[in-house]
Amino acid sequence: MLKIVVALDNGIITEHFGHCDNFMIFDTENNQIIKSETIANPGHRPRFLPNFLADLGANVVISGGMGGGAVEIFNERNIEVILGAAGNAKTAVESYLKGELKSTGSICRKHQYRDQCGK
Repeated sequence: MLKIVVALDNGIITEHFGHCDNFMIFDTENNQIIKSETIANPGHRPRFLPNFLADLGANVVISGGMGGGAVEIFNERNIEVILGAAGNAKTAVESYLKGELKSTGSICRKHQYRDQCGK
């Protein structure tokens, strides 16, 4: 089984992983989605979210963009990171399962939104 997490804002894949509204978690088996659930983002703080999602059993994380520190933690925890994704979460997961969704490696270098997040 593969657990795929997608970072969302207003129901679509977010540009900024750490400040997303919620995460949609897909359980997949034999390249098929067997279950999905949505959980609220428990808050953005250094090193927390990658470890939180790893502890939930994530194997893959899909987002539009993500800071380099988060990418490093996911890599240390052997979690694949797909960046540059956009649109619908289920569509993105289905594309990933078909081998069609590839990461653009779009890492956020500036955290210009840091002070705008109320979470």
